[in-house]
Amino acid sequence: MQTILQNPTFVLFAILFLGLALGNISIKGIALGSSGVLFVAMLAGHYKLSIPDGVSEMGTALFVYCVGLGVGNRFFSSLRSRGKNLIILALIIVLAGWLTALGMCKLLGVDMSVGAGLFAGACTSTPALAAALDAAKTAGLNESIINIGYGVAYPFGVIGIVLFVQLLPRLLHIDLNRRQAGNSTDPHRIVARKIRVTNPEANGKTPAELANQWHMSCSITRLMQGGKLRPLLPSDTLSIDSECLMVGEHEQLEKDAGLLGHIVNNDNDPGLPRNEVAELIVLSPQMNNKTLRELDTLGNFGITVSRINRLGNTFVPTADTEIIRNDVLRVVGTPTAIKAFKNECAHRETAMNTADVLSLTGGLALGILLGKLQFSFGEGDGFSLGMAGGPLLVALILGHFGKLGPIVGYMPRPTRVLVMELGLMLFLAGAGIRGGEKLVETLMTSGLSMLLVGAVITLLPLFIGYFAARKLLKMEIGETLGCICGSQTSTPALGAITAQTDSQDPVIAYSTAYPIALILMTVLAQLMIQMAC
Repeated sequence: MQTILQNPTFVLFAILFLGLALGNISIKGIALGSSGVLFVAMLAGHYKLSIPDGVSEMGTALFVYCVGLGVGNRFFSSLRSRGKNLIILALIIVLAGWLTALGMCKLLGVDMSVGAGLFAGACTSTPALAAALDAAKTAGLNESIINIGYGVAYPFGVIGIVLFVQLLPRLLHIDLNRRQAGNSTDPHRIVARKIRVTNPEANGKTPAELANQWHMSCSITRLMQGGKLRPLLPSDTLSIDSECLMVGEHEQLEKDAGLLGHIVNNDNDPGLPRNEVAELIVLSPQMNNKTLRELDTLGNFGITVSRINRLGNTFVPTADTEIIRNDVLRVVGTPTAIKAFKNECAHRETAMNTADVLSLTGGLALGILLGKLQFSFGEGDGFSLGMAGGPLLVALILGHFGKLGPIVGYMPRPTRVLVMELGLMLFLAGAGIRGGEKLVETLMTSGLSMLLVGAVITLLPLFIGYFAARKLLKMEIGETLGCICGSQTSTPALGAITAQTDSQDPVIAYSTAYPIALILMTVLAQLMIQMAC
């Protein structure tokens, strides 16, 4: 038995198995989930067990890369619309943690060098620790006491925020999925509605002519004939009192419907024949980077493209929408027309669920390279984005633009979720092993008072941030918790949230707050070292 426990690979998978088993235990609806790996790993670290080197870094890169791919198509638009509040909240949380660390150190007479370590550990920021160590080395200060502060505060920093984001919604009886469940009020929800034409200006014109003339963003896919909705034909024109089916975002559809006439009913499922609708993935190079206007799918194939799923984001296209390789098109047409268009797309059913491993490895390599680059605002060693920031930034760019040269940002959702979960567990295993190695020893040496200081530095900014977000900035709960995770650079806490909801609000907020917090913590940790001189 002793021999097998000396095998790092066995220890790693044993930690993952036992951690997930612990995480699946639910007490009054509360479960640790993937975070159970952290606790088992800390116990293993206490008993001096080891896992393969580099596991934590690999897990971090995999997790944040998949997070970035999942939200990249919404990140920049969200940053424009909601970025101000997210940035303000990130600044509030980080500064609250730093000021708490300063105040506690002055109040209890703790050395500022130790305080810098406590600040970095309580915020689970390894880059901040590295910056503090570099500044201490330059100033000729004792680096070991910084590590002691970090070692004391780090375990509770990880555990505290995980428990905070899990327990707070339950204690306040808030449902993280309520926005998702409340789709009836979501203006961006895609719906299909039957429209009766009453506007004389639409009489005798094709849907394409009207869409161009009135700059409509919704799509007409069917016309009523013989009491049934049939797929649109190239020669079809609208007439007074004719009825058609329009697809679009809820808010925009009501506007476009008002141009034509009025909505007949709110039935989102008119019972259409399944063989007249198909989802096809575009693999043909001839269609890549061409607009729907150029392809003229209705005129050439008798097909209407009603929706496009790109990198997990579904939207209604217009005539000027460019088709990109790996787009999944939802098309409406006769079975014969769909079959012909399927050949034109070079559709393969298996390709819809196949991950491009070349792009996955290439994107990760590019992200890690970016994370290693050093940025400086003057003298000193500066800072780097690290194993989390670099892959995250590359994934956000890939998710937004679709590709960087030969590297594409497409990854089927089941594959992305699997890789993201595996990456999170690997990170937790590495973090737990490190945190458990000297936890008991450090507590016995430094006393519980330092642990309490670290706990205050972790918890106080969380409550301040939550109050500021909900009461002052009027932010939604998912967005609030995601921003708190990013502001504390806590990957495990984000994992705890994503296990509770399919909403993308938390990960978008995390991705916005994370780089701001990373840079600010690095600078503030160095400033504390300078104050210790």
